[in-house]
Amino acid sequence: MNPNTQQTTGEHLLLVRGTQWNSGLSPAELQRIMTDFYGWVEGLQGQGILRGAQPLMEGAGAQTLVTDGVFAESKEAIAGYFLLAVAPTDEAVKLAQACPILAHGAQIEVRPVADLCRPMADVKAAQP
Repeated sequence: MNPNTQQTTGEHLLLVRGTQWNSGLSPAELQRIMTDFYGWVEGLQGQGILRGAQPLMEGAGAQTLVTDGVFAESKEAIAGYFLLAVAPTDEAVKLAQACPILAHGAQIEVRPVADLCRPMADVKAAQP
């Protein structure tokens, strides 16, 4: 296998997985957790590392996978994302681990952001 020719941008994408983590919570519990969650988000903003964040639509028709023009419903449940200006992956993981909704069943995938897609990085690496 060829070594990865991509370079990191010094940013990480946090993909929040799990759209049903709040099932069974009372309104008071949910309010407390969401207050803690938005406190976590404000902490990221206060550190100056939050570059973007958005929730994603849920429900029928909200998740479509496109492959060769064929449309298929994706079973992937990604609730939203955060883009953080944090270079070391272990630091991004540490920040993700502090997210309050993890204790209720949500998951966060931490991915470094690449400067180029892998095929284009391969092309550039092969140039003299």
